Amino acid sequence: MNQQISRKLADWCARNRWAWAALAVVLLWIALSLVTRNFSISSLSGVAVSSSFLALCALGQMAVVTTGRGNIDLSIASVMTLSAYLALIVMGGSDARLVPGIAATLGLGLAVGAVNAGLVVLCRIPSIIATLASGYILATATLLANRAIPGFRVAPAIHYIATGRIGAMPVIVLVAIVVTALFSLTLKYTAYGRMLSAVGQNVRAARLAGVRTSWVTASAFFTSSVLASVAGLLLGGYVGGAFLEMGQPYLLQSLGAVVLGGTLIFGGSATPLGTLIGSMLLVLVVTTMQIAGLPPGMQDVVQGVVIITVLALAGGGAVRRTIKKARAVAPNAA
Repeated sequence: MNQQISRKLADWCARNRWAWAALAVVLLWIALSLVTRNFSISSLSGVAVSSSFLALCALGQMAVVTTGRGNIDLSIASVMTLSAYLALIVMGGSDARLVPGIAATLGLGLAVGAVNAGLVVLCRIPSIIATLASGYILATATLLANRAIPGFRVAPAIHYIATGRIGAMPVIVLVAIVVTALFSLTLKYTAYGRMLSAVGQNVRAARLAGVRTSWVTASAFFTSSVLASVAGLLLGGYVGGAFLEMGQPYLLQSLGAVVLGGTLIFGGSATPLGTLIGSMLLVLVVTTMQIAGLPPGMQDVVQGVVIITVLALAGGGAVRRTIKKARAVAPNAA
């Protein structure tokens, strides 16, 4: 009986990989509450706000990772920083120029997505190299924007979305939840979601099945850049301006949230809910290190170790599953 329950529990956890991240969030929150004695629900609300900005760009990163073949977007940090500067320049701190500012920000995301997609899909350049190169170009553009910035006044509407509340619920948290729900519905109930998973699982088989694999891969890079630009816009509203390297912490953390949330790094299977929970887990880990007094450099080391460990465990699991399948097929083939 116990063995049957254990098997069912293992099967459920295998289908819902976000459960491990959720369990880690609960345990880490309880540990912080016991150690600090003042880590309450309100403190968890602050963690949720911080993790919402990470979740927005991490969901875009998740779309790219889901396409498989080692695809990853390293231009996210530069897109976020330049978007915050662009919003300040175009809006000028006024809601009267809100529409042009949002349009310019989304236009930046679409342009960067088009460049990344073209380099990866058309030029066949590995995504790590292509997006890293475009990120360097955007970093240079950010330096120019830093000289042209008129001031540090953000539009009140953007500031409200980033910092306001509806009752006890922060608005930015609601935005992150809505975007996560849209991703979940798209991946589970639409043809596009099934095509995205098919491309990540086996691009050749997907192509033979009639899937426009190039278009699907390109759309993932568009999604990543647009969400990064939106995250940068809202982050600028939250901090009250923009500064150089503002998006840099989100480069490693966006990938970490995806991996910790249960999305397969080899592609083919994504968990939007897990990405949201993974974002909260990563912010809690950073909060724990800050409470412990670790310097910023050591915090980056710990985050890197955590991500590498999860990747190693995922890679080892994939290898074991491959060997098991090969051994099962060998007798039949003989």
